[in-house]
Amino acid sequence: MLKGKVALVTGSTSGIGLAMARALAAKGADIMLNGFGDEGEIEAIRAGIADEFGIGAAYNAADMSSGEECAGLVRAARAELGDCDILVNNAGIQHTAPIEEFPVERWEAIIAINLSQSFHTIRAALPGMYEKGWGRIVNIASVHGRVASVNKAAYVAAKHGLVGLTKVVALEAAGRGVTCNAICPGWVLTPLIQAQVDLRATEKGLTQEEAKADLLAEKQPSKQFATTEQVGGLAAFLCSPAADQITGQELGIDGGWTAQ
Repeated sequence: MLKGKVALVTGSTSGIGLAMARALAAKGADIMLNGFGDEGEIEAIRAGIADEFGIGAAYNAADMSSGEECAGLVRAARAELGDCDILVNNAGIQHTAPIEEFPVERWEAIIAINLSQSFHTIRAALPGMYEKGWGRIVNIASVHGRVASVNKAAYVAAKHGLVGLTKVVALEAAGRGVTCNAICPGWVLTPLIQAQVDLRATEKGLTQEEAKADLLAEKQPSKQFATTEQVGGLAAFLCSPAADQITGQELGIDGGWTAQ
C-alpha cells in the first residue's frame, strides 16, 4: 500500500514510535528512524526492519528539542531516502509535579519536544508534500490532549496545543492531498508509563501487577492497557486510501477514558 513512500517517525527507537515505524514498513514504506539509545541496539533495529520488510531504513539522532535539528531531520530523510511523504510526530517526554513546584526547565523541555517539535517538522515537510499532492501527517498527542490530570501542567498544555496545531494544519492543507490527524492514546505500557507504575508500586507498597491494575482502574474503564501495535495499526490506517477524507481529527485509543 505504501511502497515508494518515505515515512519519518520521530522518537522511533522504542515504544509507540518503533511500533508505528514497523507498521508503516510492513505496508512498504521506507523509514527514517529517530531517537536516543545505544548505537549498537539502534543499528540492530534499523537493519532488522530493513531486512524483515525489504524496505530502505535510515537513522538520524537529531535532538527534537532543537527547532533547527527538527528541520534538519526532514532534510536528512530527503537526502537519504527521498521526500517525506508520511510524517509521524511521536517524540515526547514527561515530568509530574504540582504547578507551583514545577521546574521551569522541565516546562521548557516538554513544550519544546512535545509541541514545538511538530511545528518545526511539519513546517519543513509540508512544501514537499504539497509539491507531490500527497502527504500524511500523524501527530501522537495523548488522552491528555483532550482531558487533564493533576500534576501534568506542561504535558497537558503541550498535548492540547498539539491537537490544536493538528486542526490548523488540516484546514490549511485541505484540498491539497495532505491530511493531518492526531492519535490520542490512553494508558499504553511504554517505558514512560512503566515509570509511573514503578512509582505507584513504591509509594503504595504494591506489586507490579497490583500497581498496573490500580493505575488502570483510576482512568481507563476497559481495565486493559492499549498496545503499541494498536497505535501503530491506527497510524497505518490513517495513511491508507480508506482515510483520505479523515483529517483534523483527534482519534482516541483510550479504553473508554474520555467517554466518561
